[in-house]
Order: sequence, then C-alpha cells, then structure tokens
Amino acid sequence: MALPMKRTLVALHRARCSSLKNAEASLDLRPPGPLYLPVRTKKRYFVPPAVGQKGHKQENPEAKARAAGIVIKQQYFERPINIACTAGIFDPYIPPEGDARLSTLSKEGLKQRTEQMRQSASSQLAIRKIKDHDSEFATKSFAERAQEIFTEAHNALTQFDKEKLHSLVTERCYPEMTRGNRYKTISWRFVESLEPPKVVHARCPDMVTKGNLYGQVTVRMHSKQILAIYDRFGRLMLGSEEQSKDVLEYLVIERHLVNPYGRWRLHGKIVPSWAPAKDPIIKTLMIPGPELRPGQEFDALNYEVPKPEAVQWSK
Repeated sequence: MALPMKRTLVALHRARCSSLKNAEASLDLRPPGPLYLPVRTKKRYFVPPAVGQKGHKQENPEAKARAAGIVIKQQYFERPINIACTAGIFDPYIPPEGDARLSTLSKEGLKQRTEQMRQSASSQLAIRKIKDHDSEFATKSFAERAQEIFTEAHNALTQFDKEKLHSLVTERCYPEMTRGNRYKTISWRFVESLEPPKVVHARCPDMVTKGNLYGQVTVRMHSKQILAIYDRFGRLMLGSEEQSKDVLEYLVIERHLVNPYGRWRLHGKIVPSWAPAKDPIIKTLMIPGPELRPGQEFDALNYEVPKPEAVQWSK
C-alpha cells in the first residue's frame, strides 16, 4: 500500500511543476533580449583622407570633392590696409657720414655733392606738390612745427595719453613708440635745441591710386634731452633724470594731402648706419641679506656682502 501512495505523490509533484512552468511561459517573465532595428544612414560622397597613413599616395582632395559634386569655398588671404598713412618711408634720406660735408676734391666728396644735388632737385618738385594742397606750407616755419609735434608726442607718451598720441603720430609710428612700454615708467624732458631744426628732404609719393598723394618731409633736429626708463619694480633700466644727452635725429613727418582734414604727424625716424650704438640696459641683481629675527634691525656697516664662489667650468 505504501508503493501506490508514493507513486501518487510523485505524479502530483510533476503535475504541479508543469503547471508552474506553463504559468511563467504565459506571463513571459524572462529578461528581454537585444533588439535590432535596421537604420539607413546618409551616404557619404566625399570621405576626408585619414591622418597618419604612410606609404599611400596622397590624392588631391579638391579634385575628388569636385568629382563628387561638392563645392569647396575658396579661401582669400586678405590683409586690411589703412589709407590714412603710408606703410613706410619712401626714398629715405641718407645722412652724410658724421653729419659733415666732405671735400669736393676727393672722390667720396664728389659723389656726396652729386647725390645731394639729385636729392635737392627731387625735394623741390615734392615741395611744389605739397604747396598745391597745403598753401600754408613753408620750409622755415615747418621745421619749428615738426619740433613741436615731436615734443608733444613724447610728452603724451610719458603720460600714456592715447587719444592725443594718435593725433600726433601715424598708425605706423604708434606701435613702434608704445611697444614694450606697458609696465614701464618713462621720464622724458626736452631741455634745449642746440641747432635750429631744418628741412633736409621732401617726397610726395602716391598709394593705391595715382592721385592719392602723401607728403613726407624729413627734418634734421639736434637737441639736448633727458630720458630715464624704469621697470615695473621702479628700478632704473636706461638713462638718467639728472644727466642730459645730445641727440641728433632725422624725423619724418607725414600728411595725407588729399584729405582736407589731414594733419602733419610724426611718421618715423631715420637712423643712419654710422650712428653710435644705443646704451645697454642696466641690469639689477638681488643680493641676499642675513636672516633677521623679529625685532632685529639690519646694520649695513657690520654686514659684508658675500662673494660668489668660484666655479670650475668643464671644458
């Protein structure tokens, strides 16, 4: 009797398990699988070449894109121009070596006199063109006016007056005067004029079109000036505020003659090849002092400056 009872319990257990499996299948409790949907992407007619491929022949991308029907925009490398002033000094004046006149008996002196006659003839023609547009132009009064423009421009530079400086110098001369002076202190003063300024050269070039004339006048100025430049820490870099220096300069003053509201402005300087070299910048070094305790004062008389140790450089 025990054997039929066992068979009955096993049959009931199997029937119960099969019913549970059918219930799970009907409820669909299995985790979802990946879903794949076909998507059509845009067809590429022009594929840019890969970077770093070695051994492959490089094709012309413009021709390949043109064959695919794609138009590549042409790049124009343009530079902005300013017609208020010229980009340089036309036919610059060549000062005689040492600012002196050589003897006409020598070969060099004869060449110098010939060059001066040629330059003076061209200057006279340029002065005539300048007077046609500026009736108040005169060589004697203009030299003094150029010296005033020079002094006013440098005073505006020391005071960092940008608006006044733009009205006194051209757009070409402005970056040359202000470059590297952002964190520096400039002290400049005009002491006196050793020789009266005079006009030594004049040119009247045109730019862009034939009638767009500019007047460039070179003025020789020999004066005594004081210049001192300090760095951002207040240390002296160049010059001195107590000692004056004799300076011989050749200033180029320019004006846009066609513009009725144009004015004469400082355009640049001519530095001859025989001019002496500029003074070197004064370099300052920090000497380490003794370590002081709180409340202790430094006595300079009892402290000796340490000397640097000798270093043997390898050959």
